[in-house]
Amino acid sequence: MTTTTNDAVLFDVQEHVGTIILNRPDAMNAINADLSAGLMAALRRVREDDAIRVAVLTGNGRAFCAGADLRGRAGGPAASGGPADVFATAEREGFATFDVKKPVIAAVNGYCLGGGFEIALACDLRIAAEEARFALPEITLGFFPLAGAPMRLPRAIPEAFANEMLYLGERIDAQTALRFGIVSRVVPADQLMPTAREMAAKIAGYAPIAVRGMKELIAAQGDMTLPQAMRFGGVLRWIVGQTADAKEGPRAFAEKRTPVFRGE
Repeated sequence: MTTTTNDAVLFDVQEHVGTIILNRPDAMNAINADLSAGLMAALRRVREDDAIRVAVLTGNGRAFCAGADLRGRAGGPAASGGPADVFATAEREGFATFDVKKPVIAAVNGYCLGGGFEIALACDLRIAAEEARFALPEITLGFFPLAGAPMRLPRAIPEAFANEMLYLGERIDAQTALRFGIVSRVVPADQLMPTAREMAAKIAGYAPIAVRGMKELIAAQGDMTLPQAMRFGGVLRWIVGQTADAKEGPRAFAEKRTPVFRGE
């Protein structure tokens, strides 16, 4: 059943998969206070609800998210409705630093610009429709990205191309994003959500503790040397190996049946 965190964000849970839909299509899902509050509420639900094992994030209409609502920014703090929760402030944790604890798949359906691109970069997996377009146009508007792109992008793709996106602010198409590893798949628009849901269903069917351990290792190892990362990975692997699910997998394999993972 589809519910709402508020009118700007739709949220649905089916078979261990949470689907989050940014829902300001007339504004290209630009980030205002309502959308950011709704998004953060949905992500907190994903983190706290053990019945949810993975999430899919997408946008309604022709945009994934066109970034911050510049009309609000131009009007000043009173017009913008206050600081957006999706961006970190001294009082709150934003999307870029929020630890969901579970994988999030960005299904980029259209324009993915500025803060919207940074939202996608904070997800664990990214796939795109053929019509998707990506850009970080902040530098052309007198400022620069504030939610992680200058840090995440050069670590995720070749530095030369990351710097070109950051300094020039120009749009790239989905195939270019695929070529440089910003997304892992490009599919026709009508196959975007079926593909994302298929990916999510596979992950949701795996042992939840093993998946969360993998996410923890991937997130932490970037600040470690290779030997440190190997040791940390070994510790996490030992911990996961003590779970009931780690015994269920080999048992099911030996019995030639599908494993039933319970997150225990």
